[in-house]
Amino acid sequence: MTVDPNAATQNFPGPEPVRHGPGPARYLVPALVAAAVAVALGAYGKVHDPAGTAFNLAGFSSTGAVKSWLATAAMLFALVQLVSAAMLYGRLPGPAWSGTLHRWSGRAAFLTAVPVAVHCLYALGYQTYETRVVWHSLLGCFFFGAFSAKMLLLRSERLPGWLLPIVGGLVLAVLTIIWLTSALWFFRTFGVTT
Repeated sequence: MTVDPNAATQNFPGPEPVRHGPGPARYLVPALVAAAVAVALGAYGKVHDPAGTAFNLAGFSSTGAVKSWLATAAMLFALVQLVSAAMLYGRLPGPAWSGTLHRWSGRAAFLTAVPVAVHCLYALGYQTYETRVVWHSLLGCFFFGAFSAKMLLLRSERLPGWLLPIVGGLVLAVLTIIWLTSALWFFRTFGVTT
């Protein structure tokens, strides 16, 4: 058998394209942004002189009550995030609008958490006078760093399927501890009041 070296080769399959996994930058950039956000918030809270100002909303007796209820609302929206994520990953049956529910509950959780965090950082600062407060301050800064990382990872393609659930679970776990060390503490100390 002879082979014509000038024969057309366009019908022969070419070599398989080399598929690369996500580069380290896809993980490194969100991690660095998360660290920068957490450290910046902590540094601001530490060097800023607490203003001690308080905000209040009509119908609430104190700033603590407003913050506790806003934090509780953020926690409830975060639980909706957990359930809707389970629907998206096929762990629970869910409607076709599970994705929309997941996105909007996340936005609502973030929007209710921001005023609480702004007040904590601006009016109270980064405090360390007791163990509960240390954990609350530390995890409050970490939460917004981890949240930033999750938002950046959402925009990345070809990530391992386990990464977003792990990061989302971490964000939820940290938010839960923040809620336990603030809103639940407030309700147990001062009563469930508005």
